[in-house]
Amino acid sequence: MLPAVFLLLITLDHLDLVASMNETVFTFNGFSGANLSLDGMAAVTPDGLLMLTNGTTALKGHAFYPTPLRFHGSSNSNSHAVTSFSTAFVFGIIGQYTDVSSQGMAFVVSASNNFSTALPGHFLGLVNATDNGDARDHLFAVELDTVLNAEFRDIDDNHVGVDVNSLTSVRAASAGYYDDETGSFRNLSLISRKAMQVWVEYDGQAMELNVTMAPVEMPKPKKPLLSTAVNLSAVVTDLAYVGFSSSTGIIFSHHYVLGWSFRMNGTAPALNVSMLPALPRTTSKARPKVLEVVLPIGSAVFVLALAAAAVVVAKRRAKFAELREDWEAGFGPHRFRYKDLFHATDGFKDKNLLGRGGFGSVYMGVLPKSKMKVAVKRVSHESRQGMKEFIAEVVSLGRLRHRNVVQLLGYCRRKGELLLVYDHMPNGSLDKYLYDQDKATLDWGQRFKVIKGVASGLLYLHEDWEKVVIHRDIKASNVLLDAEMNGRLGDFGLARLYDHGTDPSTTHVVGTMGYLAPELGHRAKAAPCTDVFAFGVFLLEVACGRPPVEEDAQGSPVVLVDWVLDHWRNGSIMEAADPRLGTNDYAGEEVELVLKLGLLCSHPLASARPSMRRVVQCLDGDTAFPERQAMHMVMDFSTTTLIKDQGDPDAVECESSSTSSVGTMSSTLSGGR
Repeated sequence: MLPAVFLLLITLDHLDLVASMNETVFTFNGFSGANLSLDGMAAVTPDGLLMLTNGTTALKGHAFYPTPLRFHGSSNSNSHAVTSFSTAFVFGIIGQYTDVSSQGMAFVVSASNNFSTALPGHFLGLVNATDNGDARDHLFAVELDTVLNAEFRDIDDNHVGVDVNSLTSVRAASAGYYDDETGSFRNLSLISRKAMQVWVEYDGQAMELNVTMAPVEMPKPKKPLLSTAVNLSAVVTDLAYVGFSSSTGIIFSHHYVLGWSFRMNGTAPALNVSMLPALPRTTSKARPKVLEVVLPIGSAVFVLALAAAAVVVAKRRAKFAELREDWEAGFGPHRFRYKDLFHATDGFKDKNLLGRGGFGSVYMGVLPKSKMKVAVKRVSHESRQGMKEFIAEVVSLGRLRHRNVVQLLGYCRRKGELLLVYDHMPNGSLDKYLYDQDKATLDWGQRFKVIKGVASGLLYLHEDWEKVVIHRDIKASNVLLDAEMNGRLGDFGLARLYDHGTDPSTTHVVGTMGYLAPELGHRAKAAPCTDVFAFGVFLLEVACGRPPVEEDAQGSPVVLVDWVLDHWRNGSIMEAADPRLGTNDYAGEEVELVLKLGLLCSHPLASARPSMRRVVQCLDGDTAFPERQAMHMVMDFSTTTLIKDQGDPDAVECESSSTSSVGTMSSTLSGGR
């Protein structure tokens, strides 16, 4: 009985263990008499060192706390969340040489303590080539890696990494610590043959992991070496083992753990450094002659292989090369990788082509990671003049949020081409439903819904966003239809791109014939009222099912606005409506309203046009259409009045409810699908 009590007292000198439903705590200030589960090369030395590797090459060693710990639901309301935990341990690596090392070691949380199928060497005794990255492993580790492995995309040959089911770290940092006084970073060599301490802390509520390290004689630094968000709920099982793993390769080394503490739901107890066993004393050993011959030859072969790999990588990178400048750093979240867009569109193949226009081609794509459908517009543009300002506007327009405005998601630049990424509209552009015989004809209810949606989107651009945005090319082909056949204004950002290629002191007309307001012919300056003019033509186009300009049987041009105006003057305005509509009495009133509103919006005098807010109010029935005023303005219009109006600088401002005091973000939207 007495020897048993004596042995128990010795053990408790090194081990302090408290286990309950809510927490598990243990501390090993040295491992003499410790109850651990060991395999492979792992053993406890007479001095109390936990030795994971004993100097044999190409083998592995493991040491685990003997019983699994409960990681789920002990303190969190969510029983599926991983409980907070922390650990501290002191380790030391003693290699055959001072400047070259074998593989490193890792702190491990695993569903199993059986690693019989794991490989040594660069696999650290944790996984093999087949199951590396397999989520079924339920493996979490903090690696102390002393070899650079390209296979796992290591950052260097002296780093700390966070591994989740794979030895390709989700976050890594070069070994070292941050000085509390100066904040500067201090490097530590993992193979320096000196003892170092590591703290691993996981916050189950915030799902944040902090890893800190320092020389053994120092207190824990305030700033962690690395901090990363990682959700371990699906990784760490309810019952899991904690411990260490290590392995060696072609060069032998010894991996030691001097002390270890762990706590569930709290900070791990501090280790008593004065009680820890000391690392063995070592002396440098000269390299064998064979190694002196083999290393230069191996290095030469490695350099040649590296050069060949560099050529392959260079060719691959050239295929996906992008144009980047320093000023684009601030636009990072809005910039897409060309490689992602290339794969999303299957290499911009014709089978994904949605359409071609004056500004470029549009392709449908599916982003590789998010699986989100997008439309990618490729625009040829060699000039770099004004590109910074243009991209800034593209990013600014990416903040537009309206159900009737196509979302501009971002951009990419590559050599002489610019790529703009938009939300994908599955039903294409409105013009196909108006003129394409293969498409089903839209009834009046669908057309009126599109008209009201486009009007709402244009009001948002003119008055309700933080800046005034001028579209400059409103037409049926630039109105896109989503899955519910809602109309959305699209084709943003290209007018300014082409403005930037001109003399900065001048501008030029951008838009489509038939939709251009008369004042643009001599002022060439877009304004909200020029958008209103184009919207008026758009209203007539949708209601009549006819393009803005077409030829009659004699080859003479017929202007849609003039043709509808003649019908109104003759009292037969409903005869201008699309004969395919088949309207009822209620719809007939809406058709007549749209025709008259279209004529009023496309009035040659800018000052006679209503604001988009007034247009929306009329379409919603909140304001009656100004029948008498509109008839008077249309009937009494004369060319002489137009010339006088164009000569008056103040006359070109259209009716406004709130835009007169808002600064204009000029020419930021344009067309040409």
